[in-house]
Order: sequence, then C-alpha cells, then structure tokens
Amino acid sequence: MQTLHSIWVLFIEFIEFFILAGLFATIALFIYDKYIQRKHALLVNYPVIGRFRYFFEALREPLRQYFANETFYDSKDKIDWVYTAAKDLPNFKSFSVAQPFSGSRFIIKHATNVLNEDEVLEDTSVIFGKDREIPFVSHTPIIRSAMSDGSISPEAVRAFSIAGAKTNLTINTGEGSLTSNHLFTHKPNLDDCDYLEIVESTPLAEFIFTMGDKLFNRAIALKWYRTTLLNRDTQNTYIYDTVSHVLFRVNWNAPLESFPKEVPQDIPNMIFQMSSGLYGVRDASGKFDELKYQKVMKFCKMTEIKIAQGAKQTGGKLAAAKVTADVAFYRGVPQGKDIFSPNRFPYADTTEHLLDFVERLQKLSLKPVGFKIVISDMDAVDELACEIAKRKADGKNIPDFISVDSGEGGSATAPLELMESVGLTTNNALYILDAMLKKHDVRQDIKIIASGKILTPDDAVTTLCMGADAIGIARGFMMSGGCIRARMCSGFGSHVCPVGMATQDEKKRASYLVVKEGKEIGNYHLNLVKGMKMISAVMGIKNIKDMDKKNLTFRSQNSELYFDIDKYFQQKLHI
Repeated sequence: MQTLHSIWVLFIEFIEFFILAGLFATIALFIYDKYIQRKHALLVNYPVIGRFRYFFEALREPLRQYFANETFYDSKDKIDWVYTAAKDLPNFKSFSVAQPFSGSRFIIKHATNVLNEDEVLEDTSVIFGKDREIPFVSHTPIIRSAMSDGSISPEAVRAFSIAGAKTNLTINTGEGSLTSNHLFTHKPNLDDCDYLEIVESTPLAEFIFTMGDKLFNRAIALKWYRTTLLNRDTQNTYIYDTVSHVLFRVNWNAPLESFPKEVPQDIPNMIFQMSSGLYGVRDASGKFDELKYQKVMKFCKMTEIKIAQGAKQTGGKLAAAKVTADVAFYRGVPQGKDIFSPNRFPYADTTEHLLDFVERLQKLSLKPVGFKIVISDMDAVDELACEIAKRKADGKNIPDFISVDSGEGGSATAPLELMESVGLTTNNALYILDAMLKKHDVRQDIKIIASGKILTPDDAVTTLCMGADAIGIARGFMMSGGCIRARMCSGFGSHVCPVGMATQDEKKRASYLVVKEGKEIGNYHLNLVKGMKMISAVMGIKNIKDMDKKNLTFRSQNSELYFDIDKYFQQKLHI
C-alpha cells in the first residue's frame, strides 16, 4: 500500500506534465493522421477519433467468447461441458440450460423401462479391418481427429500421446506424418533398439539437467540437456527417456527387420494419415516410398488416406512460421517456407485408381486402410459405392473404413470461401454414405467414422444412431487440452495461439503444461464414454453398438416431428 501511495503522490505532483504530454501526443497524432499517412481514408476524415474503430475491431475477436451468444454450437452449455469434463468435475446443471432449444434438432428416445448404468456393457470397442491379417481394435468409438505435428505444437502432440497411452484413446496423426512426439511415452529397450537413433547421456549432461530441474523446471532442464548432447537444429526431434536417460528418435535408415514386430504397447493406438503431400512416406523426389511406409506402420494400427477435409477440400496448408527445422525434418521439406500440398491425392486420379492404391497399402502393411472424404453430392457417393461393390464381386480388396467429415469441420488453416460453402453437414453426409453403402450391399464390410461439430456425449450418441461406427473429434479435444478458441491457429496472421497449443513460437510453447494437459485430455475422453453409457442406459440399450436411427426423433424448424428418421431424410433428400 505504501508503494501505491508513493506512486499516486508522484502522479499528482507531475499531473500538469502528464496532461501536456498527452495533449502534445494527441496533436502530433492528429497531424500524422490528417496530413501524413495515406493508408486509411477514415483517419484522414476523422483523425485520432477514427482509431477507436480499429481498437474496438481488435477487441471483438478476443472478447467474442466471453460476451457473445454461442451461435456455432447449440449452446454455451456444450462448451462448458468440455472444460468441466477435462477437469473431471461433476457435470451437472441447475435450473435450466443457458440457451433455450430452438430450430431443428434430433431428440434421443428414452426407454419406458430404463437400465441402470451397471447393466450397460463395458465393451465399447470397434473392430476395423476384420478381414486384414492384422485388424485394429479401437478400445472406444472415440477418435481424436487428424491434427498434425506442425499445425499443433510438439508439446500439444506429447500431451495427446500421454492421453492416448493412458486412456486408450485412438489418435490420428494428421497429414504431418508420424513424429518423435507421437512416441513420447515410449520406453525403449536398449538391448533391442536398432530401429532408434540413441544418444547416451554424459556426466556433464546429467549435471546440467539436474541443475536446470532444481533451479527452474523440467522443460528448461531438457532444453539444456539436449543442447549439451546434440547442439543441432533438430535437437528437439529427440525424446528424453526418463528411465534410461537417453535421447532417442526413429532411425528411418535402419533395415525393416530391425523395427518392432508389433506396435509397442507403451504408445497410443495411432491412425497414420497420408495426405497429397505424402509427408513421412515420400522419397527424395517426393514420390511414395513403400519401404518408409512399411516402417511407419510398425508404429501405427491403420492408415487413412486424406482425400478431403470438411473445411479444406484443397491440399493442406502450413505457414512458413510453423515450418521449423523439426517440422521440415519430419516432412522432408525445406525449412521456413510455406507448405501447400497438392489439391488432388497423387494416386487418386480416378475412383478405381484410389481403390487400387488402398489395396496396395493393405498388402504392404497387412493392416486396415480407408480414406477420408467430404460429401456434397449423392450421385458421387452412389458411384463410389457401386465401384466398391464391383471390386468386392471381383474378389479384390475394398476399403476397411470411410471417414466422412462435415462441411462445418474445423481447420487451423483453410480458405474462407471453401470453409463456408462446400460440403454437407455431418448428419446429412452420414445418412447418404450409410444409405448408399447399404444400397450396394457393402455396408457390413466398411466401417464409417464421422466427424464435425461433435463435442458432448449426446452429440456422439446421435452420430452413432445415425449410422457411424466411430466418431472423430478435433475441437473438443483441443479445448480439453487448453485451447481457448482464440482462432489464431494458422500462423499467417500477426498473432499466434496464446496458450502455445497451435503454434511453433518457442516462447508460447514453453508455457504449455504437457503432463497436466495430457491428463485433462484423457479425462475428457473417459467422461465422453461415461456419458455415452449413461445415455445408453436411459435409451434401454445394453450395447452402444446397437444404437440405430429408430432411437431418434427429429423435430423440424416449424415443430414437425418425425418419429421415423428414414422418412424425414427420404423426403428431405428426395431418395
């Protein structure tokens, strides 16, 4: 209090000086705006005062999430549910929802005689590629949708890896390829690790690490430790093993025989996403490298070919600010330059070409392979399903799954003109895909993963009822990991992610609490599944795999009720 009093007294004594300084600054700014600057006509006509326009415009986005109505999701209650679930706190509301229900929506039908929650089966697994030599069993139907190392920070990837390893969450690597950060939880056996580049510790490195850890924190200690042992641009591509105190990363030059025969048990179940840029599985000329792919699949459970994404039906885009030495190393691209992937996947000139490539990957990996699409035309899906049925009849391999993304899907970087105008919403796209696969008698052979605006257990249950076998979630997992929805993810603007989650800025990244956020991401996953089981009990369904369209009612915007969902969609889609 004494200090504050002294500052106040000083201010009062020199108040005339501060007033004059402010007056002169205002006059100088007036002259600059009116007679010197020629960038803004507004400031020529309204010098000084016109600047309030830019000030308030700058405040609009940061303050949006605190004061504006939630218009993107059904209500702010859904946003609150995610953050509360991540903290593993009781998720109960009082009095009423924050925003009244309005417009069209799905209603989950409850049973006359509901079940107790312990009567719902614990098994929530989904089997992909039942006909493959090595099928993939996802422990839950929840999948963290594709987010690349590079698009999000290395620290965020590590947090997701912790959540994946601890809660059996399936992780999609995103198009940025498999990186060292995905293996953050791996504990290598030093007697059998020819597939790794190992950098052993030294007494000096151990001393420096200990001092950094005691005087500051573990992040600084590891930074000093890496610099002592490596002192190279890509030193952060090495993971520190707390057990053996070595640094390691995958040695992609090692022979295939040196790689693990089975996916290590101490890393998450991962889906490798292959994009048009072929990152992580390309040779020096940018072509597909079969051997590198086989090595990558020693750590991943299945492959997703990215044909399109909900908010971005073009190739992926990564700003130069995000292409660090580490990202360039992982992707095999120049450092510090924008990465714009080709719009079309190189092995998908035609549907037949794509399906041939799917079969090629299945034979190389012996594991499930599928692809990700966006739907905006029913005839195109009909043709795709017809081609798949022909292949099945000819005894050829067909895709093990199809991921369908909503036109409302998110992206760190996407053209606005595509984000708002291309692709159907989740339930419309899902209904069409499910119907066309059934029409051509291949639905039982192909799993469907659906994504787009899914946050809470009721969202997930509705999507399962609509025909999905598994659910991809990106934004919900970002929020559970600390994202505050500042919408500064791209790296192309003047601002970066303020929490260090979707940026490569070292100062912002250093503030990201990997272990804490990893735990909270895991909490969100577990509470999602717990909530889905609770809803299943209310629906009278013992196994969430038995959810069906008959368990939904649809209320239209003009309050018409459809107790038969098929009739609603057949009338709506004219099929």
